[in-house]
Formats: sequence, C-alpha cells, structure tokens
Amino acid sequence: MKRPARPRSAALLGAILLAPVLFSLTACGTTDDPPTSFARPNYDYLTKLRLAVSSVDVDDSWAPRPGTREVGNLAPTPPVEALRQMARDRLFAGGPPGRAVFVIDDASIVQNRDQYEGKMVVHLDVTSADGTRSGYAEARVARTRAIAKDTPNATRAALGDMVNQMMLDMNVEFEFQVRRSLRAYLLSDAPAAALPKPIQSETLAPPGAPGVPLEPYAPAPAAPLPLLSPAPMPLSQPLRLSPAPQNLAPQNLPYSAAPPPPMSGTGIGAPTPLTP
Repeated sequence: MKRPARPRSAALLGAILLAPVLFSLTACGTTDDPPTSFARPNYDYLTKLRLAVSSVDVDDSWAPRPGTREVGNLAPTPPVEALRQMARDRLFAGGPPGRAVFVIDDASIVQNRDQYEGKMVVHLDVTSADGTRSGYAEARVARTRAIAKDTPNATRAALGDMVNQMMLDMNVEFEFQVRRSLRAYLLSDAPAAALPKPIQSETLAPPGAPGVPLEPYAPAPAAPLPLLSPAPMPLSQPLRLSPAPQNLAPQNLPYSAAPPPPMSGTGIGAPTPLTP
C-alpha cells in the first residue's frame, strides 16, 4: 500500500524551518576551526648578544632519534628552524680573532599517547684563534601539551603554539646562561662607565652658584661686636643731685609725740585703761 504523497507546500515549509538549524550548526563548526596560516618567527627585537670573536656559526645537524614518533616537523615552524632563527637574530661577532658555534643538541616534539612532549637543548662553544676551547654555555627547556584534537589543522595549530611557548622560554634561558657563563666574551655597544670612587669629602657650592669646584670651606673668625652705649637723653633743665649724707649712724632723737588720752568705761567690748 502506497503512502499518500505529501503536498509540495508542506515539503517546502519543512525545508524553510530546517534551514536556520543547519546554518547555525555550520556556523558553530567554523568558529572552532583552528587557524591555517601562521607568521614566521622573528627575534630581532630582543637584545643582541655581541661576542668577542670574529665569526659565529650555527650547527643544525641534529636529527630525531630513531624509534620515536617525532611530530615537530608538522609544526608551521619546526623547532630546529626556530632555534636557527634565534641564533641568526641574536648572536653577532664583533671582537678579536676567535670563533663561536651555536649547536642545536635537541629540537624534538614527540607524541606520547595523549600528549606532546617537547624538548630543546642548545649550547654555545667559544674557541680562541688557535682552536682551543675557551668558553661554553648551555640552555635547556621542556614543555608538554595535551592532545585535544587529532585533525591536521588542529595538530598544526597545537604544535605551532607549543613551539612559540618553548621559544619564549629558550630566549630567556639562553641569554641568562650566556651572561652567566660567557660574561668575559660579551661586548657592549657603549663603553661601560667607571665606577665612582668612594666619597671621602665633598665641597658643596652655595645655593644658586654654578657647578664649579670650590676651595675647602674654612669659617672665618667672628669679629667682636661693638659695645653699644645709650644715647644721651635730652633734658630741659640740668639734673642736680644732692650730696650723699656722710654719717648714716642712728641718732637719739627726742620723742615728741603726745600720749593717747586715757580711756574710760567698762563693759563688753570696752577697752580697759592701762596703768603705766
């Protein structure tokens, strides 16, 4: 028994209702896609390391160890190429006869089950003009990263990010090791300023005076202050002083005061006459 054919209008209506759902699913899938283009590494913005040698060479003959699942070559910039670029951008020759060799000892990213294991090891050899080894510095970094997706684009994006993170670590570690182990071979573009001598004594200029050295300051002896005498006071008439008495001894003078009159009366509060 055949089913009745659906009307064309119903089929068209179902397609219209389903179209937004399909479009949203497609859009969500594109937003999660990893990038497919990557910039080449560049490290010339970092500090230049000038060495007291006449030449700087790079030895990039490192090869992956047999029997390992090496995936570093799948990165947009393989680790060995990133290390070679770092040496070209940061190491320079600028001194007497001698040679420096930047050697890449390890630049591997190995897939081990569900994670990537990355390792970078480099060293810098410095030899004198007669070939005698006179300096050495080594730097090591390592990182691991979980594998989220195994599609080709996701693998390239994950390995590219891992190489960038490892190179950030390597640039810091390599410069630190060179400055620590090869300090005597580092040159500066500007001559280093001499250290100031210990200050024993210092002559200071008076405020507002130009910075010209002055003679050592010795205080001058203080001049005696002049004695001040009061100014004469103008008087309208001359002041006359009587001569001081010659004899200040007490004298017996007659007592001429009259005695008080006798008091009379009795009672409380009344004075009682006194008899001599």
